[in-house]
Amino acid sequence: MTSVGKKLIRRRVVDLSSDDTRFARCLSTLDLISLGVGSTLGAGVYVLAGEVAKEMAGPSIVLCFLVAAFSSVLAGLCYAEFGARVPKAGSAYLYSYVTVGEIWAFTTGWNLILSYVIGTASVARAWSAAFDNIIGNHISTFFANKTSVHLPGVLAERPDFFALILIVLLTALLAFGVSESALVNKIFTAVNLLVLSFVIIAGFVKGNIKNWQLSKEDYANVTHPDLGVDMKTAFGSGGFVPFGLEGILTGAATCFYAFVGFDCIATTGEEARNPQRSIPIGIIVSLFICFVAYFGVSASLTLMVPYFLVNKKSPLPEAFKAVNWEPARYAVAVGSLCALSTSLLGAMFPMPRVIHAMAEDGLLFKLFSNINGRTKTPLLATIVSGIVAGVLALLLDLKNLVDLMSIGTLLAYSLVAVCVLILRYQSGQLNSPKAMEMLELNGNEEERVVMNPSITAAGAQQKETLSWTTFFSPSSDTPTVLSGRIVYVCVSVIAMVITGLCVFLTFSVAALKDASVGYIVVLVLLLVALLVPTIIIWRQPQSNTRLNFKVPFLPLLPIFSIFVNILLMVQLSHVTWMLFAVWMGLGFVIYFGYGIRNSVEGKNAEEKPLHHPGLDLSPSAAAV
Repeated sequence: MTSVGKKLIRRRVVDLSSDDTRFARCLSTLDLISLGVGSTLGAGVYVLAGEVAKEMAGPSIVLCFLVAAFSSVLAGLCYAEFGARVPKAGSAYLYSYVTVGEIWAFTTGWNLILSYVIGTASVARAWSAAFDNIIGNHISTFFANKTSVHLPGVLAERPDFFALILIVLLTALLAFGVSESALVNKIFTAVNLLVLSFVIIAGFVKGNIKNWQLSKEDYANVTHPDLGVDMKTAFGSGGFVPFGLEGILTGAATCFYAFVGFDCIATTGEEARNPQRSIPIGIIVSLFICFVAYFGVSASLTLMVPYFLVNKKSPLPEAFKAVNWEPARYAVAVGSLCALSTSLLGAMFPMPRVIHAMAEDGLLFKLFSNINGRTKTPLLATIVSGIVAGVLALLLDLKNLVDLMSIGTLLAYSLVAVCVLILRYQSGQLNSPKAMEMLELNGNEEERVVMNPSITAAGAQQKETLSWTTFFSPSSDTPTVLSGRIVYVCVSVIAMVITGLCVFLTFSVAALKDASVGYIVVLVLLLVALLVPTIIIWRQPQSNTRLNFKVPFLPLLPIFSIFVNILLMVQLSHVTWMLFAVWMGLGFVIYFGYGIRNSVEGKNAEEKPLHHPGLDLSPSAAAV
């Protein structure tokens, strides 16, 4: 059992001494920004704003996107630091592997694969439906008369051959080469941004600020077939925040998913020309562009039309019709198809790269690690993942599976935040042997200590013992082995307490609103249990390793990011969690049947024991 336990938590050693890669290093910073914007700013911008404005927040939808963007930026900052620290392919899978161990890395990678496959299939079906709608539903009418395989909750009403063809075409494009895929993505993203710019400007020109100041009299004077008799449900209290703070928070939780997708940038570590600079810039700039677009579109929509008259299914075309600009619906149609195209490419692009990274490490079947010599892409992983996504899009009813995407994404976000929190306080850093060698030759004593504290602190680390002083007033200004272990334990406690807190908040909302004393006492105890380890981490010395980007305000930002992600995961239905358990069961069969025995890291460890797995990349460790 001890042997198996050690295998589950063994960490990967990353050699940063060489930039050599079997991939083609051809992506610029602009390519990464375009990839991030394209995969994040999908068709949701044309639909989501209408749903949230009408049912949850009214004009205060702009605040929903602000809160959601802030929450997403927390995760984005954590990814940006790791992109600067570990510029390799694999995204959250690799980040977990070098920090918290193999079993967590496999869990993350396995769920990312599921997220990308379902995302690809669902976006392909949405593209097919949008195109069919534009041409007058001729495709669905034709196939409805020819084929029918409907099985409620499992098989779709009809096979979607158009979605299958679309995925096959994009799989061929991705297999052909990354630079060609990036060029197509840039063109579609540029068209999408142009259309959104037109929507935002037109909305502000044709809009009326009075639609943000509506009163009950305004509601009473409007006659519209869509208005129900329940004024409180449809209108709320009027004004800019008609549904109160609760409406803003509910809307923000929905809007959070609109910012999912930027993490695909983190899979380009071996294809970007300068990943340590480009990945942080790409993530932060793409999130900012997406926020401006969502904010602008939602503002222009609620300025053009009173929020209670917004059409949920087709908000922007109906809004332009209300202000007598009906031809603008054609621009919106073009924009939504371009947005769906970039979303599809954004879901398909990282999928084979995560599969390749896991296969190269021996956790998935080795044949998926092959890189084609001519195209410099993981050809087999691309083709197989494309075929699987195509079959899902062809046959399955994906509505019940879409929430599974959320688990994979939120789990990845949480683990990346945990990894940033842990690594910042460790004594052994992910240092390149080449950089260490240069410092030995040219650097002064202070620089050598910053890059490798063990040079002068080795004796102190050996003598250091655990006491109350080491928790709240450590003697060293640089991380030690003991301070690193203290942070490991505290982060584990924080993760468990946050999980308990989120479950408690989710199922005790009514009792807390009623100010039930028992529930309030439990809440206070949970908050204290969260505060104590947070203070202990805050008091520990941080690493001074120089990076192109670092997450600010540690430990608060990663902890808040973990809280937001777990809270959103707890909101998912029990059916989603059951499907997640089935998927993980299948994954563990593969891992314990194949991965744990074929892990490259395990074979390396057997050949030569590592001094400090996963974290110590001194020249001797990296050479292994």
